[in-house]
Amino acid sequence: MGGRRQVAMEARWNGELIASSDDIVKLEGNAYFPADSLITANLRPSSHTSVCSWKGTAQYYDLVVGEAINANAAWFYPEPKAEAASIKGRVAFWKGVQVS
Repeated sequence: MGGRRQVAMEARWNGELIASSDDIVKLEGNAYFPADSLITANLRPSSHTSVCSWKGTAQYYDLVVGEAINANAAWFYPEPKAEAASIKGRVAFWKGVQVS
């Protein structure tokens, strides 16, 4: 269901680079970045989860830039269902994160 695109993309919030990669999987209009492309200094694990009927249970990160916190602005599926296997090990963003 996901398709790879070989165009370099970046995720930024509050002017800070959060992730950058040319190995992007697009799914449902979201760009999923490889976990190793994340700037981990700007991420803090969140206890929030959500459930998608066909992807599975998502876990979240808060984004932290200076004193600013964007709660639950990044998500990933640690054990996606088979239909969403293409996003395993990948993270997507929302809540004001600019992906381009």
